[in-house]
Amino acid sequence: MILGIGGLENDAACCILRDGEFVGALEEDKLRHGPPGQLPDAAIAACLKLAGASAGDIGWIAIAKPFNTEFHVELRNRFPKARIALVEHHRAHAASAYYLSGFDQATVLTLDRKGDSRCGALWTGSGSSLTLTQEAIFPDSLGELYSRVTRLLGFTPNADEHKVQWMSAAGEPCFRDLLTETIESTEGTWARLDLSKLEQLAGKEPRDVAASLQRVVEETVVRLAGKGENLCLAGGLFQNAMLVSALENSGNWKRVFVQPAAGNAGTALGAAAHAWHEVLHETRAIPFATLALGPEYTAEEIKKVVENCKLGFRLLGTTTEMIASVVSQLAEDKIVAWMQGRMEFGPRALGYRSILASPADPYASENLNQYIKHRESFRKFAASVPAELAGEYFEVGQNAGHLATMSRVKPEYRERFASAILGDGWIRLHAVNASENPLYHRLLLEAGQKLGLPVLYNTSFNLFGDPIVCSPRDAVRSFYSSGIDSMVVGNFLLEK
Repeated sequence: MILGIGGLENDAACCILRDGEFVGALEEDKLRHGPPGQLPDAAIAACLKLAGASAGDIGWIAIAKPFNTEFHVELRNRFPKARIALVEHHRAHAASAYYLSGFDQATVLTLDRKGDSRCGALWTGSGSSLTLTQEAIFPDSLGELYSRVTRLLGFTPNADEHKVQWMSAAGEPCFRDLLTETIESTEGTWARLDLSKLEQLAGKEPRDVAASLQRVVEETVVRLAGKGENLCLAGGLFQNAMLVSALENSGNWKRVFVQPAAGNAGTALGAAAHAWHEVLHETRAIPFATLALGPEYTAEEIKKVVENCKLGFRLLGTTTEMIASVVSQLAEDKIVAWMQGRMEFGPRALGYRSILASPADPYASENLNQYIKHRESFRKFAASVPAELAGEYFEVGQNAGHLATMSRVKPEYRERFASAILGDGWIRLHAVNASENPLYHRLLLEAGQKLGLPVLYNTSFNLFGDPIVCSPRDAVRSFYSSGIDSMVVGNFLLEK
């Protein structure tokens, strides 16, 4: 049993790999709000509970750098039978992508702002080994470039880069040449940056600056990646879904896989995978069928919370009744919070902790963005669709199953999905597999029967920059602090 820990300086998370399979994975901030740079104590306790394990059952602890060296001593005391493997930051990123991809051979590209002084690396994956072939050292960092422009546009760096990404869809890349001059790069060579030119963008139209930045970063990363059969991606820069889409559509690769929790939290997965393959020398592949690796709650636990909060609720006796009730509310253009099963690992809502709306609602965009999420209008929500039906309406990106890329709406449906479209027909698409999330898949099919379209708008169940809700108490707090009309938690329905 391997305990993987990562993101200790930012986005701390942990996971447990038991006999080569993930049985739990969780970010600390989804359980407990606290300053960065601490051990994820609450997440560790939760993962042990999910695994049905105690501290004495842990045989290895794999820790992704960087971290406070005092943690090493603390973990040895807490897990006295465990041996410790220290994993370099970008190697943990690379392991999280390659070893979870299902590929036997691949090129692996890792890019972020800065991790252990590296900001990028290129690897060759073969069988059960990863070999470093090239690396980039800070400050020649495309992540740093993106953060600098994020600050220039008045957003918070290392937090709001996603806002710049979505803003870029509304702009024109008219400053592309200027930004290209900040990057010295040719095909197959790493970028060398001169960020002094960025001050020339001060006061320019934000949408056009964002579009120029996005275009130049995409072009540079496509050059860095090169060409081949299989490409694996991880690192914070690859949380940029437009960048992943550019690589998928470059024509340079047959298959592209991005580890969907690509940021620092995902290094916990990579550290555990590294220990399995490269420390223990196990050759059996690690299955990666789902991100639903967090806690789930029993009916009794849910009932206790809503009764303690003195809330009125209705218990829907069967799954059939529960789904029918949700579909009826969506058909009445109500916004419904949906909390079912195990919480998803990573930054995106994948139908376990979601806020849902019908595409038929002409005010869905306004209600979701302005009155519930209180965010900018250019930040579009995702559309969920059963994977087997997605091709009827969309040109589906390879990584749409985990909301990690962009897809395109087919021309004949663009008016129908106008409120969720970015730029020229692009959409954040979530292609839902019945094998991964059967309950949400069933909801989409039954919504299609009543609404005429098996598609629901889906945004994460959280407010005001908080993490996605984890527990029933988190859900109740967000529900009553927002304009959401109703909420279903397990088989409990709460309405306003």
